[in-house]
Amino acid sequence: MPTIRGTVVSGMGNFSIWIEKLRDHYLRKTGMLLFPGTLNLQLEQPWFVPPNCLHLEGAEYGGTVTVNIVPCSIFGRPAFILRTAANEEGRGHHPRTIIEIATDVKLRDSYQLQDGDSVEVEIAGEAASS
Repeated sequence: MPTIRGTVVSGMGNFSIWIEKLRDHYLRKTGMLLFPGTLNLQLEQPWFVPPNCLHLEGAEYGGTVTVNIVPCSIFGRPAFILRTAANEEGRGHHPRTIIEIATDVKLRDSYQLQDGDSVEVEIAGEAASS
């Protein structure tokens, strides 16, 4: 599996609100009850969402924001990279050098992570082949 290395950085807290509000939609898409929050990683190079990833379309939940969902693993734990379509298109709040990782636990607490720590993320096979 291809690996991405990034540095932990603080985020804005937006996904924590939306993961909680759209809990059932994310569960349906991922098969996992996601912790309401993401771990933000700053990458050295831009990363692009593979074309064959999952999507939570705004129309599915009565909203306007589409979220790309890319299966991955972090610390050997199943997880997902979440990136809004706006961020992927270069018109959102984050550049393509930021990825946000969601899983079933608060990663900062579970792995004693702090801003500046280096972390590796493995992209799942099918998503990585694009």
